[in-house]
Formats: sequence, structure tokens, C-alpha cells
Amino acid sequence: MKNFVQIPNNVKLTVGSGVVSGQPVVVGQIPAVAITDADSSNQAACLLEGVFSLSVVATNNAGDVAVAEGDALYIDGSSVISKDATNDTFFGYALAAVTSGATATINVLLGQ
Repeated sequence: MKNFVQIPNNVKLTVGSGVVSGQPVVVGQIPAVAITDADSSNQAACLLEGVFSLSVVATNNAGDVAVAEGDALYIDGSSVISKDATNDTFFGYALAAVTSGATATINVLLGQ
């Protein structure tokens, strides 16, 4: 296929300053996880698919709410992942539960 460019891993994106390897990010509407620290041009190599162990806050725009396996998750501009579909950008799916109001590190399936 003549127009294939690459498998969606190690894709360089402009992520902003201070982003470190392993940090969840969103570029426009693209959810990703940085696999390198941001360089002087604020770019980092990122993965656009996979399962990642990430911190998830069990809240939404109305307050505390439990996260169940399979729930859609959203990310804000500070890289906080929660169930806030009102204010944040879609990020992926929870692969484990988080008690209402708690913060826990769980596996998250990156969504596209």
C-alpha cells in the first residue's frame, strides 16, 4: 500500500512543555501517552494505542462517582483522568473499578 505511513507507535506530537515519559496527554482530540520527555520544541514521542497503568480520579462534573470496568474516561488539560464527559476530552476505557471519590492507579485502554 503506497499511502501507509506507520503503525501508531512512536508518533511525534506537540504535547506542551514539561510533559514527561509515561504521562497521559491529549493533542486536540487525540489521546496518547508520552514515551519520551518533551523536547525543547515541546514535542514527544507518543503511543496512540495500548493499555497503560494510569492514575484515575473517580469523579465527574457533578462530584464523586464510581468508575466501573468498561466506563469511558476523559482527560483534562492537567492530565487528570476522570469520568467528566462534560468538561474533558475522551481518553479511553477503565479496565478496573475505582471507588467513588477515590484516586487509584488502574489499567486504561487508550481509546480512538
